[in-house]
Amino acid sequence: MGLFDKLANDKRISPTIDWDLLPAETFTLFESWGTKNRNITNQERSYYFFIDGWATPPSLCLMERGIKHARVLARIDAPQQLIEQALRDEGKSHSLDRSYAINDALKEWLQAHVVDSHDDSRVIPLVTVPEKEAPAINLPGADTPLPASMTKVSLPNKARHLQEEEIPHLVKSNNFYDAIRNPQGTFTNFLVDNGDQVTTTDKSTGLMWQRHGLDISSIRRLRKDIERLNRERYAGFSDWRLPTLEEALSLMEPKKNQQDLHLDPAFSGDIPFIFVAEERAPGGYWFCDYKRGSVFWASGTIPGGFGRVCRTA
Repeated sequence: MGLFDKLANDKRISPTIDWDLLPAETFTLFESWGTKNRNITNQERSYYFFIDGWATPPSLCLMERGIKHARVLARIDAPQQLIEQALRDEGKSHSLDRSYAINDALKEWLQAHVVDSHDDSRVIPLVTVPEKEAPAINLPGADTPLPASMTKVSLPNKARHLQEEEIPHLVKSNNFYDAIRNPQGTFTNFLVDNGDQVTTTDKSTGLMWQRHGLDISSIRRLRKDIERLNRERYAGFSDWRLPTLEEALSLMEPKKNQQDLHLDPAFSGDIPFIFVAEERAPGGYWFCDYKRGSVFWASGTIPGGFGRVCRTA
């Protein structure tokens, strides 16, 4: 049994590892349907190894990537010292979202012990939960008042530039959950069902939220998508916007749901991290990551991000 046999890959295709594909290049390549030197079809899938720098300790993973498709297939049980050395070699030059390229030493180890080996014991498949675009919800009706035990909270709703040094105070002052900065935090929501299948309102903040979201793209394209939603009066309204960092963090749940996200199950499971309205000073954009349960910054073009719009109800 080989690498892809263990992962139960589609038998109609013959997957191969792309050793030259760098994590930092994938957004441009796949979201633009290729480059002048390489065309990408809708059905095409590329496979590459990368180091997940968010994990503790950092881990080696196998990625399946296509047009608007990204899925981590497996974690590879590689010697930790090789992973750490590759991180030192590559970590300073690639990717703001902590997905790093492998080095030559790790490539040689993978070829000898994983790709060209019949021993698949080092390949640990990652189980993914089927995602639904419009998950079933069991929320109170829209007319349900905020419980007397809760107080409505007013959060900043205007975008501004934020420095990294400001984030810990922002998180803790509102007692938002953040796996890194405030793991004991909790913020209580009171979501109600608006009955339209596409939105929910949090009566604790007075915000109406899109339950699904906007597909991964650059910040420029995402803003155009929001303009389109407003022109079309999505869910009957024309004042949709990106949430501020505080507003996005107000949805962060301490415990993960069945879709492996720190979110109420009323929200779809295929929007793992979102752009927020804030830009980073001196450069970049802030994101709220419901997969990791934290906040990070990266480029607005590479790797890009998903969106989930809100409005003041």
